[in-house]
Amino acid sequence: MDINDRIREQLDSNPVVLYMKGTPDFPQCGFSGQTVAALNAIGNPYTTVNILEDPEIREGMKVFSNWPTFPQLYVNGELVGGCDIVVEMYHSGELKSLIKGSGEKEAGTESE
Repeated sequence: MDINDRIREQLDSNPVVLYMKGTPDFPQCGFSGQTVAALNAIGNPYTTVNILEDPEIREGMKVFSNWPTFPQLYVNGELVGGCDIVVEMYHSGELKSLIKGSGEKEAGTESE
């Protein structure tokens, strides 16, 4: 499995994925910490990938997303952005709406 397949599998398996430096309990940079704080305040579950533990993912994500910095937040397989964008969306209420609706796509498919 190549790196793009690994990344796609992670994104397809989890509605909300944060590629970050460190873990939610121990972020390794301030930007990752701020992003985790915004996600935790919303209260929906999310998955994290510690890019410091997987250099292949760290380098592969830069090419996959065409976004050179971390953290990177994905909702329903789509890149939302990094820390500044996530924090701005949190303050405006957009992030909560986006994440709260992240499971509806799958649920809507099942009810049709």
